[in-house]
Amino acid sequence: MNTSASTTNSDSQQTQAVPQPPAELNELFQRAAQESYQSEARRISGESRQALRAIRQASNAERSQVLVRLAELLGEAGVRDEILQANRKDVEAGRANNLRANLIDRLEINAKRLDDIIAALREIAAMPDPVGEVILGRKLASGVDMIQKRVPLGVVFTIYESRPNVTVDIGALCVKSGNCAILRGGKEAVHSNVALAALFRRALKDSGLPENAVQLVEETDRAFMLSLLQRDDLIDLVVPRGGEQLIRFIAQHSRIPVVKHDKGVCNLYVDPSADFDQSLAVAINAKLQRTSVCNTIENLIIHKDFPRGADLLAGLAKAGAKLLGDEPTRALFPGAEQIVDEDAEYGAEYLDERLSVKIVDDMEAAVDFIYKYGSEHSECIMAQDALAIRRFEASVDTAAVCINCSTRFHDGGQMGMGAEVGISTGRLHVRGPMGLRDLTTTTYVMQGSGHIRS
Repeated sequence: MNTSASTTNSDSQQTQAVPQPPAELNELFQRAAQESYQSEARRISGESRQALRAIRQASNAERSQVLVRLAELLGEAGVRDEILQANRKDVEAGRANNLRANLIDRLEINAKRLDDIIAALREIAAMPDPVGEVILGRKLASGVDMIQKRVPLGVVFTIYESRPNVTVDIGALCVKSGNCAILRGGKEAVHSNVALAALFRRALKDSGLPENAVQLVEETDRAFMLSLLQRDDLIDLVVPRGGEQLIRFIAQHSRIPVVKHDKGVCNLYVDPSADFDQSLAVAINAKLQRTSVCNTIENLIIHKDFPRGADLLAGLAKAGAKLLGDEPTRALFPGAEQIVDEDAEYGAEYLDERLSVKIVDDMEAAVDFIYKYGSEHSECIMAQDALAIRRFEASVDTAAVCINCSTRFHDGGQMGMGAEVGISTGRLHVRGPMGLRDLTTTTYVMQGSGHIRS
């Protein structure tokens, strides 16, 4: 099951895997096949597999205690200083390497973000245990009692870029749900990830659970990542979060099932019936509250009969949005920059202040636009007409529909999940934020009293 479920977290436009000529690709595979990489991949995945036997048998209280302990450690003054100092090294290196401002924003851990990490850990620890949840139960015709219940998924290998908080988020979700995590972050966050992963392993040890339940891959050579992607005998799922080319490379070359967390080209449609004040507030929040994340909007679609389209664009520009548009957009708001290549610009995940604008004749044209340029991540409608809202909701095919509210709410933390492994824009086996329950699979338990099949 290479689910290739396109998932979004869009840690895009990072140190991406670029298309490679065959000779370079062959050389990459040759390096991946060398014994040193093969044996190291066997060791890491094997240690995770061994740790899985203990972590899946641990009680909810034992697994939750790991997260509580990690939160306690992160709250200690000396530890906080160590984490912030390690992160400063990454941020300074990123600036020295001319990393874009939006990527620096993703990379940075400040005091507030560290507090948010601690709060998320405590929230996840307090959540109901998905493991053991009975989904169905019945007595079979044979007289055997049967239940179907949730069990841990297994060893989860996650590949991500920037955003060192992901190291804690994914580790916490995996441990809480009885799984093991192999984490491969980007080289731009190496100091932060090493410090956070070491603390996580300390919390596991302090709680009496195997440290190898969470492992960080420090080797940055993509050939070694390829070696791990071949370990379908020991790793159960791969979750890539990153640039489009990186995700495509992983989906093409992994022998392990893949759930993709792909880019977020999110759209906001303004219906003629929309409330102006609400539309302006939501559009500003969805675009500018934090531009570097996948649930920010990249396209604003305005119905030609919306009475205050020019005021809406003027308000966005005043708030800091850099508007781009076609000729009808520029006729409505001359300050907008001319779109030169519609396919490239309407389909772009900018992750900055740029916002493309499209004027449409009707909702059908808006939906057509979304199908052509969107990434099935988040779609928003601003409208007071109930019929228009239901038509839009039924027409778009996406992981989340936002009605008169910001796309920024499409987030595991905001949706009460504590955190997320990522946001899936595909269909298998999860769509939207991948939380605790999505890190489980099911098993059947059948109980009799000496029953035999006739």
